[in-house]
Amino acid sequence: MLRPDINELLTRTGPGTPMGALFRQYWMPACLAEELPEDDCPPVRLKLLSERLIAFRDTDGRYGLIDEFCAHRGASLWFGRNEERGLRCPYHGWKYDVTGQCVEVPSEADNSSFCQNVKLTAYPLVKIGDILWTYMGDPAKQPPLPEFEFALVPPEQTYTSKRLQQCNWLQAFEGGIDSSHVTFLHSGGLKTDPLFRGAKGNEYNQNDKKPFFEVADSDGGLFVGARRNAEEGKYYWRITPWVMPAFTMVPPRGDHPIHGHFWIPIDDENCWTYSFDYHPVRALTTAERQAMIDGHGVHSENIPGTYRPVANRDNDYLMDREKQRSGEYYSGVKGIAMQDASLQESMGPIVDRSKERLVPADAGIIKARQKLRKAAIALRDHGTTPPGVDPEHHRVRSAAVVLPHSESFLDACRDDVRVKPGMPIASV
Repeated sequence: MLRPDINELLTRTGPGTPMGALFRQYWMPACLAEELPEDDCPPVRLKLLSERLIAFRDTDGRYGLIDEFCAHRGASLWFGRNEERGLRCPYHGWKYDVTGQCVEVPSEADNSSFCQNVKLTAYPLVKIGDILWTYMGDPAKQPPLPEFEFALVPPEQTYTSKRLQQCNWLQAFEGGIDSSHVTFLHSGGLKTDPLFRGAKGNEYNQNDKKPFFEVADSDGGLFVGARRNAEEGKYYWRITPWVMPAFTMVPPRGDHPIHGHFWIPIDDENCWTYSFDYHPVRALTTAERQAMIDGHGVHSENIPGTYRPVANRDNDYLMDREKQRSGEYYSGVKGIAMQDASLQESMGPIVDRSKERLVPADAGIIKARQKLRKAAIALRDHGTTPPGVDPEHHRVRSAAVVLPHSESFLDACRDDVRVKPGMPIASV
């Protein structure tokens, strides 16, 4: 169980909170690049870490992320006209550039002098891969840009989606480092999902429902090793990396692309789940990419024009009791992404962890909570830079391997869990 005060510290991410300050040390996904597809396109409303913001792309292709509300009378700039290198409020014509600087107030005679003193809160917005990334911390401490492998491979080798998840970021993230639930919740998907099926590792998952967990520290977070019995004298290891605060990778299966997630707080009761697939040495096939678009694997089928899943809490995730009984969907919910989301959202907006009864299989979750708490307090009390800020910490991979009983997973897989451009993944 977790004390209520610690649960409060780990789950609250708004301005002025320790965990909010921690998130503001990192570059993190703000939106998908597809949301701002061309110069002067419509702006996008965003809420990140409980701040209401507007993202837009100006006439010169520059990206901006600024306070949603006009400094004049507080109207939302989502209604703004994106034109001539700025976003103009339609109420009285005040105009802002991508830095948040007011550049025109039509009603003022001494326009330039007045404008100099009007500037909205603004954050940098940078395209890397399929994502537009932002840094919401102290500009003087802005770290180098992120270097996660999935965002740096050629476009034909990667695909990223996002979906709304209606619960606190922490309970969504904790599902990302919990390998023990796969044997149960995703048992149907291991057999039928086109982005999972056919791998030898699936057999090991199904044949040993009592994994042993070993957790090792890394420079950027943790490596969570889940061990299952394999052939005589051997273990099947699935190694999940976590890079603070919210990046996880799913261990690979066969030659399928590698999956992973970011869990980004919208506010304390909602988060964005960014899900990616990539292959480090080949292009995604047409069938693989289409499966991702259709919501297979770690992706979801979303309501057209939105990033809210078609299966959601308002329709009980389209649960099918017949398919639950038959075992096609172990929980009755279709799709690996929504199987996870349905149960995580069922806990409530912020789960009361003081009622938990954790077991050894939860070792990764316990260690991650400890590391998050320690980092947030060290930042608050001493200004200590947390793990995961340095781009060197981003160069990790997940791995799935079969090892002799005598070998330590981390010693044997030290090279396998580091990015080696142009080299294949370690997978079973």
